[in-house]
Amino acid sequence: MSACCDNGCSADALQKRQRGTLRAVLGINAVMFIVIAAAAFYGKSAALLADSLDNLGDALTYGLSIYAVSRGAVVKARVALFKGWLIFAAASVVAIQIAYRLLVPAAPLFEVMGAFSLLGLAANSACLYLLWRHRKEDINMSSVWECSRNDIVSNLAVFVAAGAVWVFEAGWPDILVAAILVTFLYRSSIRVIAAARAELRAAG
Repeated sequence: MSACCDNGCSADALQKRQRGTLRAVLGINAVMFIVIAAAAFYGKSAALLADSLDNLGDALTYGLSIYAVSRGAVVKARVALFKGWLIFAAASVVAIQIAYRLLVPAAPLFEVMGAFSLLGLAANSACLYLLWRHRKEDINMSSVWECSRNDIVSNLAVFVAAGAVWVFEAGWPDILVAAILVTFLYRSSIRVIAAARAELRAAG
């Protein structure tokens, strides 16, 4: 019987699949961060900026996840904990941007918001599809799945905000959706951090 039928080879094959998936979604998110961040500043949209920072956080998260794939449960839990704090930091950056927009109002370009939210939705849907089979494999991959799911919600919310900006001819829908996204990101970070801490306690 081949030596590759044992648990060690099965684990190696799983880790190889995980790394391949993570490299693919890392590349997608890195590119989308640059594209959407440029669009956010051009279009003066806080909601689109939240979307772009989510992509940046995910790109960093996927890079850390690649590192954690072949590590033990404790390392994976620590990486997941760091991911949770990355999500928290991204939410805080957007909260600062919201405060700035409240002090210095500016009407965002709804055309830019709508077009790039749909582009982001297409990219993140591809990531979600790639990550689907890994979502329950371990704490490392489940936290990655959490990040990817956040992206889909963010894209849809920005698209709705673009429509509201167009209908009302005002910037407040952009601020409102950005605030909702911040709340969603904070809640997500708390879930990831809590799960990682529980994993660390169990391993300890």
